[in-house]
Amino acid sequence: MMVNITESPSEFLHLDEMSVKELLAGINREDAKIASAVGAVIPQIEVLVDKILERMPRGGRVFYIGAGTSGRLGVLDASEIPPTFGVSPGIIIGLIAGGDKALRSAVEAAEDNTTQAWKDLEAFDIGDQDTLIGIAASGTTPYVIGGINTARAKGLLTGCITCNPGSPLAQAAEYPIEAVAGPEFVTGSTRMKAGSAQKLVLNMISTTLMIKMGRVKGNKMVNMQLTNKKLVERGTRMIVDELNIPAEEAKALLLQHGSVKKVLDTASR
Repeated sequence: MMVNITESPSEFLHLDEMSVKELLAGINREDAKIASAVGAVIPQIEVLVDKILERMPRGGRVFYIGAGTSGRLGVLDASEIPPTFGVSPGIIIGLIAGGDKALRSAVEAAEDNTTQAWKDLEAFDIGDQDTLIGIAASGTTPYVIGGINTARAKGLLTGCITCNPGSPLAQAAEYPIEAVAGPEFVTGSTRMKAGSAQKLVLNMISTTLMIKMGRVKGNKMVNMQLTNKKLVERGTRMIVDELNIPAEEAKALLLQHGSVKKVLDTASR
């Protein structure tokens, strides 16, 4: 039976009567619980990541679906993967109920449609080598549950990230992740602790996948896209450290080859 912790009353009373310092300290106290909640589900995350890694070398992709804050977090994580790790935008894809308009404004009733998620996914020729991860703090979002149910029936690998134990979404997904961080500081405001917990889990999944797929060398983002001056300077420092050459030469090689990895691969031949 589901326990709806994300809708439970805040442990703090009379927020409207608190001072600014009291409010900030209270939010911080609650935020301190998030890392422990995520740490407790590392075994669940590990199993899902291992299963995804079996599929990605065969061309499998990862799709995130969610509504509201959860959907925005999925789109955010997916959008940061190509520039950080130098992969195609089609490797990890985030979809939000209501489409891109919902990234900025609420789209009425979009999350209540049980069939729309699969329709959205079909536009990407989604197949049985792909993975679908449903994101919903409550674990009850119809858009997400409907997508997971259809995907699992069609043989896709399915996982989810939720912040309530025993939710319908966790029951629908093959590999659920239930990061239970407790009631929100403002009752039901899941953009806070639940959203932060979901973001941490997404970071862990996508970063681990990219490392294991060879997109990191040592602890460096050697495949990052050189989209601004800061990243060019970062890449230059990496090459200087690895090859022990002057910065001017390192920068010239970086701009010539387009990535740190290509420079290092060329130097090792």
